[in-house]
Amino acid sequence: MLTFTLLRLPYLRLDAVLSRSISPGDWFYYRAGWYRWAIGIHLFAILPVGILMIPQFIPSLRSPKNITFHKLNGWTIWCLVCIGNIGALMVMGRAFGGGVDSQSIVVMLALMTQVGIGMAWWNIKLHQIDQHRAWMLRTMFWLGSIVSTRVVMPITVMAMTWVGDYYAVIPCRELAFLMAQDTNWSAPKNPMELAMKYPACVDAGGNVTDELVAVNAHFQFGNPQGIGAAFKPTFGMGLWLCTFLHTIAVEIYLALTPVEAERLRRISYHKQLAAGLPNPGSAGTTVQGWGDAGEWQVPGKKVGGEVEGVNR
Repeated sequence: MLTFTLLRLPYLRLDAVLSRSISPGDWFYYRAGWYRWAIGIHLFAILPVGILMIPQFIPSLRSPKNITFHKLNGWTIWCLVCIGNIGALMVMGRAFGGGVDSQSIVVMLALMTQVGIGMAWWNIKLHQIDQHRAWMLRTMFWLGSIVSTRVVMPITVMAMTWVGDYYAVIPCRELAFLMAQDTNWSAPKNPMELAMKYPACVDAGGNVTDELVAVNAHFQFGNPQGIGAAFKPTFGMGLWLCTFLHTIAVEIYLALTPVEAERLRRISYHKQLAAGLPNPGSAGTTVQGWGDAGEWQVPGKKVGGEVEGVNR
């Protein structure tokens, strides 16, 4: 995640770097207006999260003497994720074509990460440290799904190019922009080329129309229309797939680290007991409070006249 974020920091230079690095066609929407603000808000908020999340998982920076830094950094991450999600929701209608698959997973990820951070906050408010850890790990894994998506997308693009019969629907004005001599979409380098390749895109007067045309998805340098058409259908699919895989992965990780969870729960028990909270050890969103699990027993606490863990 840190490497991915550092490599993407130059994207904050929207005109100089982002315009040349994103999927062909997206800059047609991002260069000005609403979508420029949207992508700017998203990038300027979410990229720092990839850096700030690292100290949150360093044990020495969570020690009592550094707990103030941990709290402030956590609040900063929460605020930035909220702002970044707002930017993502603003731009989702145009990012990589803005298909329903893309928009649905963007909304889903925004909800998942907001709920995840909210649950983490609620549990730490109740001193349920084990659940705070679990929900923060879930949130960070979900946010990290975009990194895996960037691996899946080019692989899928290559497969689509090899098959050869995949198409994406692209507006004529976006195609004219890709074929333009400069950043003015209305000045194609060769109007006849646009008319020959996509007759529906040019009317009798030589003006670019508002039609939509099917473009063959084909990754080939010098063919920005084909590259854009190849990347548009892969984003939503890739993000859905990677979010699913990351969700499974984090639950496997949590299931494989019960000792750490139990250690933190014991600490939570003593903190909740000292704070006078009801149900010490289970004051947060534990399975004892929300499911049908039996009562959690404090290690060393007498159960039925015997000390737990001692053979009868």
